[in-house]
Amino acid sequence: MGKTFDVLIVGAGIVGTACALELAKGGCSVGILEGDTVGSGATAAGMGHIVVMDDSPAQLALTRHSQLLWDELVQEAPDQHEYTRCGTIWVAANAEEMQEVEHKHSLYATHTIPSSVLDATQLYELEPRLRRGLAGGLLVPSDSVVYPPRSANWLLQQAQKHGARLLYGQVTHVLNDGVRLEDGQVISGSKVVLANGVRAAALVPGLPIEPKKGHLLITDRYPGFLRHQLVELGYVKNAHAASGDTVSFNVQPRATGQILIGSSRQPGVASREIEQSILAKVLAGALEYLPDLGNCACIRAWTGLRAATPDGLPLIGPYPERENIWLATGHEGLGITTSLSTAHLLASQMLGRPSAIPWGPYLPTRKLEEATHD
Repeated sequence: MGKTFDVLIVGAGIVGTACALELAKGGCSVGILEGDTVGSGATAAGMGHIVVMDDSPAQLALTRHSQLLWDELVQEAPDQHEYTRCGTIWVAANAEEMQEVEHKHSLYATHTIPSSVLDATQLYELEPRLRRGLAGGLLVPSDSVVYPPRSANWLLQQAQKHGARLLYGQVTHVLNDGVRLEDGQVISGSKVVLANGVRAAALVPGLPIEPKKGHLLITDRYPGFLRHQLVELGYVKNAHAASGDTVSFNVQPRATGQILIGSSRQPGVASREIEQSILAKVLAGALEYLPDLGNCACIRAWTGLRAATPDGLPLIGPYPERENIWLATGHEGLGITTSLSTAHLLASQMLGRPSAIPWGPYLPTRKLEEATHD
């Protein structure tokens, strides 16, 4: 390409483009390498939620910090992201799950995250299509939704305004001074950031990342059918199950009036084929909570591969065995949410500047243990 970059970023998904923008703004010459189209991998397959998650203190810190960055970022051009601040309602099916609602509410209050406990009457006032007999829920009004491919393209455009260059080619090897592409071409770069999700494991053998396959469906347009993202309280336990296929109720309204229906997880499964048995379970779970969905037409289904680490936290920082390799992967189902915070943490480490949150919990050098969830 006739140029040596300070940083080469492998992957032009939402994490890669966010990192490109942050590093380019910081004065680095940045090349972004993409083997397909911008945002075509896990970014295009994701639900696009910008949510606070509290599975661990480190996850809570990362998601909340990134959510605040998103709130600021979208003000520049909300339509470019199809941004909707719909909020999330964590739905409690019974008294036991209401105890978890109270726990979340107290935890969020400690971290100055707005939330409201809903009794059954308040729940149905907000979402009247939910099935009868539910106990209540927790409203988290600061959660929002974007359309990830559009956000990735917007981030790329902003990075290009700061001098970043988009390069096309499939990276097959990371060299000591750059990368080699599938066609044999070598592109030089002092540092190489792997922001290509599960594909990073092919470039760094032994990287502690495995795929978690997911299925999603989307309906035709039904404006007003749903007002908030709805998630069952069992979602977190299912989302981080170490083994076995799991399905959880998680639906969200889109800016288009469509309804996005999820979600499933299949640890260790790397195939991209749609499995009708999994789709049937996803739909059955959705209909259990929203019976009126049975009157809606689903127009498309697809799959994606989440990059999962043993402890459920991403790998952000230098790879310990190769000084020129940096990692920004392993975000599992929170890559959209945490993309901006990932870029902030990566740039803070690379450029030696202060970070808003500690980066220690996300370093690739941390002791990776299998997360346990009761």
